[in-house]
Amino acid sequence: MNNKQTRIEKDSMGEVEVPVDALYGAQTQRAVNNFPISGTVLPRPVIRALGLIKHACATTNHHLALLDEARTRAITLASTAVAEGRHDDQFPIDIFQTGSGTSSNMNANEVIATLASRESGMQVHPNDHVNMGQSSNDVFPAAIHVAAALQVHEALMPALDKLESSLSRRVDELGRVVKTGRTHLMDAMPVTLGQEISGWRDQIFRAKSRIQQAAIDVLDLPLGGTAVGTGVNAAEGFAEGCALALDDLTGLSFRARENFFSGLSSQDDAVALSGQLKSLAVAMMKIANDLRWMNSGPLAGLGEITLPALQPGSSIMPGKINPVIPEAIAMVCAEVIGNDTTITIAGQSGNFQLNVMLPVLAKNLSASIELLSNACTVLAEKVIDGFVVNEAALNESLGRNPILVTALNPVIGYELGAKIAKRAYSENRTVKDIALEMTNLDEAELDRLLDPYKLTLGGLM
Repeated sequence: MNNKQTRIEKDSMGEVEVPVDALYGAQTQRAVNNFPISGTVLPRPVIRALGLIKHACATTNHHLALLDEARTRAITLASTAVAEGRHDDQFPIDIFQTGSGTSSNMNANEVIATLASRESGMQVHPNDHVNMGQSSNDVFPAAIHVAAALQVHEALMPALDKLESSLSRRVDELGRVVKTGRTHLMDAMPVTLGQEISGWRDQIFRAKSRIQQAAIDVLDLPLGGTAVGTGVNAAEGFAEGCALALDDLTGLSFRARENFFSGLSSQDDAVALSGQLKSLAVAMMKIANDLRWMNSGPLAGLGEITLPALQPGSSIMPGKINPVIPEAIAMVCAEVIGNDTTITIAGQSGNFQLNVMLPVLAKNLSASIELLSNACTVLAEKVIDGFVVNEAALNESLGRNPILVTALNPVIGYELGAKIAKRAYSENRTVKDIALEMTNLDEAELDRLLDPYKLTLGGLM
């Protein structure tokens, strides 16, 4: 840096050179200098959450007669600008920073104080005014909760609803399309394609329900606990006021946490939410892999369905089309599962009154929600809505499936059934043909007993 590009800012530790056009001050710059580690900065949802929290805190302090009207208005306007993403370039601190998120909290305080000072023509101090009644130790855990709650509500739930709706539509469409079931990747009794997809839909429905339940707990906010959970320097009614103000700003039902000590020292609620995101990832991995298997071929694989052709599949083999979306979904799921491991380790890193891995937890939780939200939408729109069923391939494999003999067990017994199945397989003939030769059942009775669709309905034939 040279003097033409910087200005001098001061904090309690002395002077620091800061870019001349930066909205932030000395503490942010110290963190930029101290942590040149990954180049990854705070996620947009967490910056948004910090802006919303600073708005709510200023409003509450004004209602408690602790902050004058002019400064309150200026801080809330500046906080709104931060929440809306108009100053994201002013948040340059690396994720791998002080474990409490103090650097990023002060980054928000300094940016908002500068904007508010310009707006009001008054001195707005980052600590005394913007951070009034707060500590990084309660602000940053609250930001993790606010960001996650908003992402789940605004992005993930609509994406899961969309995917569930797409699956439901295909369940209805394909309710009478019969195919060979598979266990251990081996031929099994028939199922309808609608039944198979209904299993996927139920996985998504259950994952969504578990996430919704976990998301309720992140509505509890530790704002008001300040430094160690005792609430020192926060006025009576501050915690409740901030929760109500955030309700007004977001439409979500945030609550003041009953116990601030757990809110500062643990991240159990975030870990629990991440665990349910991991469960969703596991479900989506299963669905993606089923789709890849069913689409495999088109000649030497199962070839049961054809996924939409989205792009060339090979730089050397003309005409090859690959299941690119299921592959991308599988990679998303792997990333989310890995994120959950990081979140788990971060969650257990609370020592006495503070967790000290908050920024990396915030990064990974936000990333998991965003990845899954986008992946659900892509899976619904580019795969589930558009795959085509190859009924000829389904019927061919179904007709040659020796496991159909299972339906004859109550009539002819397991032992004779096994002999029929082995012979049908070795002679590449249908179970019906062999059964006509090896049992006293007539053709009409065999047609009734071996009707593939009726076999999908369960019970005795």
